[in-house]
Amino acid sequence: MVRPRDRGITGEATIDFMRQFRVDYGITGISGIDIDGTLLDFDYQEVRVVQTIMSQARHFWLAADHSKFGRSAMVELGHLRQVDALFTDRRPPEEWRAHLEEGGVRVVVADA
Repeated sequence: MVRPRDRGITGEATIDFMRQFRVDYGITGISGIDIDGTLLDFDYQEVRVVQTIMSQARHFWLAADHSKFGRSAMVELGHLRQVDALFTDRRPPEEWRAHLEEGGVRVVVADA
């Protein structure tokens, strides 16, 4: 199923397809990161696809700009400790650093 607004591919057929592969790197963005480190999104179908990618990837990378920290969304995708590397535009706020350190997450801050 292709979502018209952004051409995101979701649905059971996508999940079945992704389960056939073991990949070195899985990369995704996120809608929000809760103060407890929970990764959040708005689309249940998309979350299921990303969870499948996470389970099939040897390394999982997350791209999230500073506005995602503390932003709320309804669907739980996972937790920061499941992420191998976080790519962002600013150092994460202090409140999230413990989750990142606990999970051994490498933080990469993009230079201007």
